[in-house]
Amino acid sequence: MKTLIDNARSFAATHVADPQNTEAFQALEAGQSPEALFVTCSDSRVVPTLITGARPGELFELRTAGNVVPPYPTVDTADRDGRPMSEAATIEYAVCVLGVRDIVVCGHSHCGAVGALLRGEDLSAVPAVRDWLDHSVAPDAALRSLAPASSDVAEAVQTHVLAQLERLRAYPCVRERVADGSLTLHAWYYEVHTGTVTCQRPSFDDRPAFGPL
Repeated sequence: MKTLIDNARSFAATHVADPQNTEAFQALEAGQSPEALFVTCSDSRVVPTLITGARPGELFELRTAGNVVPPYPTVDTADRDGRPMSEAATIEYAVCVLGVRDIVVCGHSHCGAVGALLRGEDLSAVPAVRDWLDHSVAPDAALRSLAPASSDVAEAVQTHVLAQLERLRAYPCVRERVADGSLTLHAWYYEVHTGTVTCQRPSFDDRPAFGPL
């Protein structure tokens, strides 16, 4: 923690006060206008701004366990207290208020959430995680029918990412803007051990196809 605190203490002096950065940081007080919404996992090995080279104000982020996009909240899908979900609020704000032109859903190799689902792990010791995944990944989801073919669970993660894109398309605000051509959805896969990023490509069978950006 000491290193993190030391960097936070020196951030203003070493970054913001740098003449090359000062003007850009000062402009942030007027608001934000990010290019994209980046939906990814909470995993500490995935750092969206590092991967994309985005500067402050350029990337709006939504991070969830397993890069899950929950169903758009209705009377049946709102949380147990009847309140809308923060994930849906983030997506709606990005699309309707900030006017992002692109949404990226980025899964990653060696994903603990996807691996747990594949292996049918007992998650009773982490009930919030168990309930989140049970709520978010349907019993008949394609992901649940796959076998853990490799330690990086690449095929399963990619299948899961594509399912999250379909979830996004069911959001009214996303559906409308995709239909009028003002919003584009992207499926990405990031290898935490190599730094390689691939994206969805046309497939000639039922298997997900990911290739170079």
